[in-house]
Amino acid sequence: MPALLPGVATLGVLGGGQLGRMFVHAAQALGYRCIVLDPDAISPAGAVAEKHIKADYLDHFGLAQLARDCDGITTEFENVPALALETLAGMRTVAPSGAAVAVCQDRAVEKAHFEAAGVPCAPHAVITNEIELAAVDPGLLPGILKTSRMGYDGKGQMRVSTIAELALAWAHLKRVPCVLEQLLPLKFELSVLVARGADGQIVNFPVQQNLHRDGILAVTEVPAPDVPAEVEKLAIAAARQVAEALDYVGVLCVEFFWLEDGRLVVNEMAPRPHNSGHWTMNGCDVSQFELQVRALAGLPLPEPRQHSASIMLNLLGDLWFKADGGPTPPAWDRVLALPGTHLHLYGKTDARHGRKMGHLNVTAETPAAAHAVALQAAALLGLPTDF
Repeated sequence: MPALLPGVATLGVLGGGQLGRMFVHAAQALGYRCIVLDPDAISPAGAVAEKHIKADYLDHFGLAQLARDCDGITTEFENVPALALETLAGMRTVAPSGAAVAVCQDRAVEKAHFEAAGVPCAPHAVITNEIELAAVDPGLLPGILKTSRMGYDGKGQMRVSTIAELALAWAHLKRVPCVLEQLLPLKFELSVLVARGADGQIVNFPVQQNLHRDGILAVTEVPAPDVPAEVEKLAIAAARQVAEALDYVGVLCVEFFWLEDGRLVVNEMAPRPHNSGHWTMNGCDVSQFELQVRALAGLPLPEPRQHSASIMLNLLGDLWFKADGGPTPPAWDRVLALPGTHLHLYGKTDARHGRKMGHLNVTAETPAAAHAVALQAAALLGLPTDF
């Protein structure tokens, strides 16, 4: 397929969230027009795109309009119906494919893909009925029971220690298909972002070291301060292997558990840019969002070059609420007085507890300098300084 050239082509995105917003910004910077399809009349991506089609993701007329007006189409979140992508692919260039996204939407299918690709994942069992529940190996406990579909940011997950607790947890989760994962002793959580073109060209960013709080990513540090070169090499190779086995086109994030015993196991993957890659907007010569645009448009994929040590702090709506009331915007002027700070807010006017409102990137010449400023920024914002 010929490349979709900047200044000529129009790119579409399914989903109006913050990842779509940052995709649109990156596409517009290159000279593309952008159209967003999202059922919400007010959305972060829809607010900045040239056009917003307000329609459900499976709405026939909405999809037809998107296909008519766009030359290439992507998605900004993994829970868009794979059928929507498959429908659009019959009319326009689509990346990633509906088939690849479908794998990422089901934890059981996803784990089967990891195993088929030769990438180790945590010991687990699939539970879809009472017979499979009764057959669970007690050796998998303690573990985490996760819904096979629609789980993210710690939602749809419950820790269980006994077979009795497992049965109660499955009932609590409405007996939907689930995956029980053995609870493993972690050193750190890591992630790797790769970008792959339709021609098979593949590039990657450095390994990212992540800290989660309550199941939500809180801090990402790059270079990963505690990860030796051999572990970084293994993670990058595994992420590339996963993408190749999917015949993936676009940006893919593969998340890993680095265990206390030294093993590296894959946790899950996201068929889109990822929170842990937001640092690339200021710490690299090419961001994850520009690579998403390039992969969709069939443009060359440059090997990313990190030019600054970087730390990303996730900003949730909790920061807008103080003990004496709220909501009140944080003291951004004090934060932005710190050297190397870069604020990215997502255009969400309604702050809510647990809602992702933005992120703060901190860049510096050395990891130590970035860490020192990030600690200052966290303290000013009232965030934990446990990193």
